[in-house]
Amino acid sequence: MAIVRRVVGRELDPETRAAMEAEVREAAKRPYVYDPDCPLLTEEQLAEFRPVNFATNEKRLAAMGLQLASPEECARVEERMNEYHETPDSFIPWSEVRDT
Repeated sequence: MAIVRRVVGRELDPETRAAMEAEVREAAKRPYVYDPDCPLLTEEQLAEFRPVNFATNEKRLAAMGLQLASPEECARVEERMNEYHETPDSFIPWSEVRDT
């Protein structure tokens, strides 16, 4: 397997550039070789993968089994934060914020 590295912003001399392009062309002609220690995934295994580029935070949280806090919950947290503002060693129990 050929690994080709290029540094962005650095100009290559024509001989080096031609050698790299030839190496890439030769590598493109070779067949794919799969590692026997890492077999191809089955359809069931592929179905278990989740996308990592979610369109919204709501979809990302839903995939993790979570949900965004409602505006009312955010307001209650802000109120409690204002109450505890003067005592930095205090914490706000989540049970006091979210009605479960």
